[in-house]
Amino acid sequence: MTTVNPASTLINQLNQSNSSLASSSQALGSGLPSVTNTSAAAMQNNFMTLLITQLQNQNPMNPMDSSQMTSQLAQISTVSGISQLNKTLTALNTSLSGSQSMAAATGLIGHNVLVPGNTLQLTSGSPATAGVSLPQAVSNLTVTIKNSAGTVLNTLDLGAQPAGVVPITWNGLNKSGVQVPSGTYQMIASATQGGASVTATPLSSGKVNSVTMGSQGASLDLGTLGSFNLSSVAYIQ
Repeated sequence: MTTVNPASTLINQLNQSNSSLASSSQALGSGLPSVTNTSAAAMQNNFMTLLITQLQNQNPMNPMDSSQMTSQLAQISTVSGISQLNKTLTALNTSLSGSQSMAAATGLIGHNVLVPGNTLQLTSGSPATAGVSLPQAVSNLTVTIKNSAGTVLNTLDLGAQPAGVVPITWNGLNKSGVQVPSGTYQMIASATQGGASVTATPLSSGKVNSVTMGSQGASLDLGTLGSFNLSSVAYIQ
């Protein structure tokens, strides 16, 4: 008479063991269903099916003792407990990550940050700030500033710059040294290294007015620039 330890079989299955229950199923009877679903509830049902079949087919002269049955029940309970613990830890980790993200975003309220964008906001009495993100060090970085009509007002030659975010400040003067009026201006960044062109991503500056929490995480309200996810922040000014 063939006997099977149901709990051990299901635990091996949960760990993605390469062993199969097919031979055990044939030994215990053709009516025993194959075990293919590894969810906690399905595994418990499979365990009880295997256990009942084992009891029905046990050797009357050498029956399974109660300690063995208790051990198997304890093992399957452990499997179910681990599955539930994993779900709880996953939910806890998600909640903790959301709380940390919200706390970090809230700390940015009132600060200026750099996010992807090509606009410069010039206000009378103060310079306009922006930035450029570089994937590598460059031998020359140039920022061209235009008005809404596309007219070039000034060109900032920033020379060699390291990889990363390069903060930019424009005093609002055009090529002739004349102060331009307050407003929104466009910028184009270009960079080279050893004569080869390097991608230069312009960054706009905006003040964080408020923070909201959504399905995509913390969202920052940057006024006229719009709303940006916390992960979009490239630099904190």
